[in-house]
Amino acid sequence: MSPGEGAPRRRVCLVTGAGGTLGNAFCRAHVADFDIVAVCRTRGPDVPSQYESFVDPLDPAADLPENRNRVFVLRADLEAPGQIERVVDVALAKFGRVDLLVNAAGYARWPAGGLLDAPGAMADFDRHFAVHVGLPLQLAATLAEKFWMFRDRANARANRNVVNVSSLAGSRVFPGRGQGVYAAAKAALDQLTRHQAAEFAPFGVRVNAVAPDSFPQLVPTERVAAAIVELDRSAETGTIRPVLADAG
Repeated sequence: MSPGEGAPRRRVCLVTGAGGTLGNAFCRAHVADFDIVAVCRTRGPDVPSQYESFVDPLDPAADLPENRNRVFVLRADLEAPGQIERVVDVALAKFGRVDLLVNAAGYARWPAGGLLDAPGAMADFDRHFAVHVGLPLQLAATLAEKFWMFRDRANARANRNVVNVSSLAGSRVFPGRGQGVYAAAKAALDQLTRHQAAEFAPFGVRVNAVAPDSFPQLVPTERVAAAIVELDRSAETGTIRPVLADAG
């Protein structure tokens, strides 16, 4: 038997927003656990990749253990035409499958006048919904069309699933102005998650969401990343899981 033969395969995770606060924390915490396709627009996660490695300045040729697990960085503007299809095609060509899709790409711009300033609120209305609702919908649907839809038994065995990154703002109203459109988009994502769970169930793919309080201000970002992995390991579907700040 060759080395590693018969060993369980690492799960393949496609994560968007990989250069952002949450995406970066997820890659840092779980690069040893998953084969990660780290999708980012410009800045990549600060972990070893096919482009970057850690180097010991006193021994540049040293084989550092930190470099033994790398993410596969894929730069893409997901809002541009054709990029979602390209990302899915490259991920499947690289690893042959996707077991976990994490929709962590985000956008937030809060007009100072809040919902009383209709022009200000509408200035970013379309982008809030495009990023927080449209992109998760399109990515999951494209993965389903290209890979998941006719593999119901394999999907169930592999416990394949989607985790959308929502927000506590999707179900609560917080003091201050400006969050209304962002919160409405996250509320829409919550309901999209429930419908995706129902429509993906026939081919054995689960869909859930995490809904954290503000991170890293109130909730450690690492706790949000851990909640994503907990959902990946669970049997839940259609769940919106809050990630709350510690009481007191």
